[in-house]
Amino acid sequence: MNYQETLDFLYAQLPVFETQGAHAYKPGLERVCEMDALLNFPHQKFRTIHVGGTNGKGSCSHTLASILQCAGYKVGLFTSPHLLDFDERIRVNGSPIDHQYVIDWVAQWQPQMAHLQPTFFELTNMMAFCYFAEQKVDVAVIEVGLGGRLDSTNIIHPDLCIITNISFDHMQFLGDTLPQIAAEQAGIMKPGVPCVIGECDDERVRFTFQQNAQLHEVSRLKFAADKPQIMWVEHEVGRNIYRTINDGDLSSPLQGACQPHNANTILTAVHLLRQQGYNINEGQLHEGFSRVLELTHLRGRWEQLADHPYVVCDTGHNEGCFSYLGPQLQQLAETHPHLHIVFGMVADKDIESVLRLLPTAATYYFCNAPTPRALPAAQLQQMCAPLGLEGACYASPKEAFEAAKNAASESDAIFVGGSNFIVCEILSLY
Repeated sequence: MNYQETLDFLYAQLPVFETQGAHAYKPGLERVCEMDALLNFPHQKFRTIHVGGTNGKGSCSHTLASILQCAGYKVGLFTSPHLLDFDERIRVNGSPIDHQYVIDWVAQWQPQMAHLQPTFFELTNMMAFCYFAEQKVDVAVIEVGLGGRLDSTNIIHPDLCIITNISFDHMQFLGDTLPQIAAEQAGIMKPGVPCVIGECDDERVRFTFQQNAQLHEVSRLKFAADKPQIMWVEHEVGRNIYRTINDGDLSSPLQGACQPHNANTILTAVHLLRQQGYNINEGQLHEGFSRVLELTHLRGRWEQLADHPYVVCDTGHNEGCFSYLGPQLQQLAETHPHLHIVFGMVADKDIESVLRLLPTAATYYFCNAPTPRALPAAQLQQMCAPLGLEGACYASPKEAFEAAKNAASESDAIFVGGSNFIVCEILSLY
């Protein structure tokens, strides 16, 4: 099989959460532990940093990987989902996994693991650990897939755990209250390992983390928001400038409204890594922040795609994300003659909570996300109507985007979002 045939085989043979949702979710570590033993425990051959939380995992993971790479480390990076190609999930120093390695690894190991009936994520997770071990990385930044306690990545014993924040997402698996979700995310805590909590505004969530830190015998629990490292933020064209207490002025091309919180989490994490012997000087820290897109190829985080009209996309897809995206979209509506929003969602999200955060001063282009989990565009349109969110329906994101471009003047703005699936369709055009 060639590379595409190999991926097609995996998608066809294995439960894939991105397309199948709950049917593909198999909680528990039994299968991955057996797979790990069969592969001779590849995850033990390099150091790791574990990143969990509801939102911001991708930005924090990529920025940390960029900083560590600038500090001279050979860095593995495991994230999900991908936007344009499977190889985005597994990177070493920013370079995607070799396609021939994917072909050979699946041919060798998938038949030996078939009796375990692994999920797509579990198999991909183990492929990443093997690749990082063979590439002899110094450290790998590992992003959890879903939750934490029962996530297949949770077999690692990292140097540092990071939990970015807690908000409502995947409630059917993680619980329908914030403390329940926090308890699941706190499952990545490990004995003797420090843990950073990024945002934590809810006292019940804070108490849950404190309880779990004691239960898991965490060496140090640090709430990043308690002692903010960032004094103020200046928004320049194409980047944010952070004036920090200890690390000078940092420049980052990540421009979403949530990014200052992520930056504060990252700075707190770097200070703890330094205490554990990681050699990261101020210049390397600055370079890592500044070059994160160049070095890791992170996509879809308030990413500008064009100037005239102004086109921007974001992969945010839940209430926590849109608590930041909503005000940014409102600002676009106020600073441009007209705002056009290409929008679609998957059906298993808390859709009404997201819709309440969207601006009414916009024209909507409702579309079907290209996944069996998609909420039909017509149903989305019906849900939006009572909220004053008006627009037409389109069969695909590309058709919706084409209609938005045709309707927009050069001074208008177009936003693309609501789902990773919507964003990846439009990114493929650029």
